[in-house]
Amino acid sequence: MTWSEEEYVDYLHGERRCYAWVMRRYGSLAPDQARQAAVERYPYEPSDEPHRGLLFHDEAWHWAMLALYGHRYTVEHPELMDPSAEYRALD
Repeated sequence: MTWSEEEYVDYLHGERRCYAWVMRRYGSLAPDQARQAAVERYPYEPSDEPHRGLLFHDEAWHWAMLALYGHRYTVEHPELMDPSAEYRALD
């Protein structure tokens, strides 16, 4: 994917915001902890990084659920397979 720096940074911030929201709502992390987890999950990648933004192929909901519940979250918590209406309203 080719995107401008502004597009990349906007998308990065949006995914961080969504990831942090899930970590607060479902993981009961404090706001600062949730923001830190989001920055760690979504580090800034320089524009010359060959696979820049590859992490965006799945949305923040999925990555947060993996962090909270593991790879079998869709089996063990089928109610969490799809993002909640609250999460969808973040956009």
